[in-house]
Amino acid sequence: MVITRGTKRILYWLPRAMVLLFIGFISLFALDVFGEPRWLLALMMHLIPSLVLVLMTVVAWKREWVGGVLFMVVGAIGLITTDFESMIIALPLLVIGSLFLVSGKWGK
Repeated sequence: MVITRGTKRILYWLPRAMVLLFIGFISLFALDVFGEPRWLLALMMHLIPSLVLVLMTVVAWKREWVGGVLFMVVGAIGLITTDFESMIIALPLLVIGSLFLVSGKWGK
């Protein structure tokens, strides 16, 4: 299969852009803490999932295979442990993980 240079660039940047948008989406849920008396502590607690996603992205940015598997495992655990109720969170993780795997195979 012949993959053009433009397709390789898209395969390289698509999972990275998607994970950054997803981190932004997850971080929006932390904005509901500003009415609480200890809002700084609550904000830090609500941003822990975003921090975990940032750390996973750092790993995936350089080692696509490891990051892809990591994103897919976290997405699968999210689906299984919530009886498929958290699809809006878990399915993007599965898609991002598979895109990192594709990027590692054909995006270089």
